[in-house]
Amino acid sequence: MKLLFLDSIIGLFYPSICASCGTSLYKWEKTVCLRCRSLLPHTGYALNEDNPLARIFYGRVRFKAVTACYFFSKEGKVQHLIHELKYKSNTDAGVFLGQELGKTLKEAPLFQGVDYLIPVPLHPKREKERGYNQSLMIAQGIHEVTGIPVGKDYLFRKVNTATQTHKSKEDRWLNVKDIFAVRHSECLEGKYVVLVDDVLTTGATLEACALALSKVPRITISCATAACAGV
Repeated sequence: MKLLFLDSIIGLFYPSICASCGTSLYKWEKTVCLRCRSLLPHTGYALNEDNPLARIFYGRVRFKAVTACYFFSKEGKVQHLIHELKYKSNTDAGVFLGQELGKTLKEAPLFQGVDYLIPVPLHPKREKERGYNQSLMIAQGIHEVTGIPVGKDYLFRKVNTATQTHKSKEDRWLNVKDIFAVRHSECLEGKYVVLVDDVLTTGATLEACALALSKVPRITISCATAACAGV
């Protein structure tokens, strides 16, 4: 009873708000209000092997499957969620996005039998500044829905590069080329892994991650992101 009263008082002065639209949440809502949940633009790509995202990587790197949960648009609801995750320390937004992505992966034949979720890593210095890795938050949300283990220590970033925001397609690739490496590669031999990231734009970062992982014998790689832009 005392705890419930305390929660009510805290909620009165610090109400929970929707990470997408900023309105107050009802007590039965969590992270994102029901109205925003119904309006988030799903891609449906997890069920389509030859989708526009998969075509981005044709001739560049071999993925078994490529998907994103939502379409990303400027000033849209998904952008607000990603902004909350990356710049407002709202890790719940990342877990929510992961849970929704996990629901799509759970129903997709191409994503069955996955051994590990591998979040795109931040450089340790950047992760310390932010306090967390946003891709890891998304991977944890996927894990909560699917039960797939998160392999957060297999892939690491060797160089602390500049942000990809506002860079051209060519500059994005040059910015991430050869900056990822794999540790404990013997644990990934013959495994099926899914790279996890927040937003897929040009695909440069995911391509660089996949090229590092592809050096592991008999590995199978797919990628899944919370959102996709510019496709």
